[in-house]
Amino acid sequence: MLKYVLDLVDLLDDPDADGKRVAAHLDAVAGPEGSGAEVTTVTGERGSTDFVLVRIPGRAGRTRGGSARTLGVVGRLGGVGARPEAVGLVSDADGAVAALATAAKLLDMRRRGDVLDGDVIVATHICPNAPTAPHDPVPFMDSPVDIATMNRHEVTGEMEAVLSVDTTKGNRIINHKGLALSPTVKEGWVLRVSERLGELLAVVTGEPLVTYPVTTQDITPYGNGVHHINSILQPATATAAPVVGLAITSAAAVPGCQTGASHETDIAAAARFAVETAKAYGGGQLDFHDDQEFDALVSRYGPLTRLQTLGREPGGS
Repeated sequence: MLKYVLDLVDLLDDPDADGKRVAAHLDAVAGPEGSGAEVTTVTGERGSTDFVLVRIPGRAGRTRGGSARTLGVVGRLGGVGARPEAVGLVSDADGAVAALATAAKLLDMRRRGDVLDGDVIVATHICPNAPTAPHDPVPFMDSPVDIATMNRHEVTGEMEAVLSVDTTKGNRIINHKGLALSPTVKEGWVLRVSERLGELLAVVTGEPLVTYPVTTQDITPYGNGVHHINSILQPATATAAPVVGLAITSAAAVPGCQTGASHETDIAAAARFAVETAKAYGGGQLDFHDDQEFDALVSRYGPLTRLQTLGREPGGS
């Protein structure tokens, strides 16, 4: 996996990096069948970014009329670079690199004849000159487009579960270098950590499972004026599917707009976990949540889907 990561780091650490270059790279990895990568350029008030979405069909996946489930892997970030403020690949790029390395590995596996049971959809976006934003305790990367736009292009209705990968280093809450797993979030509910996903992460990293706390604030949409640890669980505001955050973490608080702060081996571990999750989820060997337990919670306490919205304005009814 490290080879795929290093190739993508080299590709994205470029002021001219864009979606078309990424798609061409994935096409080369995929071989004659091609990657089928879809590139969509979206322009906002502060610039533009290229969304890249790749569908890797499974042998018994939905695209072929099969019953195997579809996993979404979303690389969440503001931008891969903060030029001209910072020169080089920023820490925030880790989510994009991990997601694209996952796609590259799955495409290469398919080229060799190793096809997973279920479909996998990988989505992220590429912007080498994104703006930065103030945040406590360290500055964040911002984006040329808002979170709602990201969700529209990165979270699809085909995804039956979503693994969201994001750099989560700009805090003093997770004091661990490597990877950390969030509880499952579904329709406004913060559910228990998936034991099977936790076991799988421990196997992939060779270390005890590390999780991190998720607050109600973290699973509400950006734009409501409250503090969020970062955007890792923003996909949960745009889907009814269960969402789990895979955080690439550090033992010290690191600004998302910092260059020279990406650890390629940690990114590779995140991509390996995403691939193994895709194998197991599409193969029916693990779930992100317990359906019966979730239904019982909703039946007893009612829906919490309001938390997926901006809610009402202060002072409103």
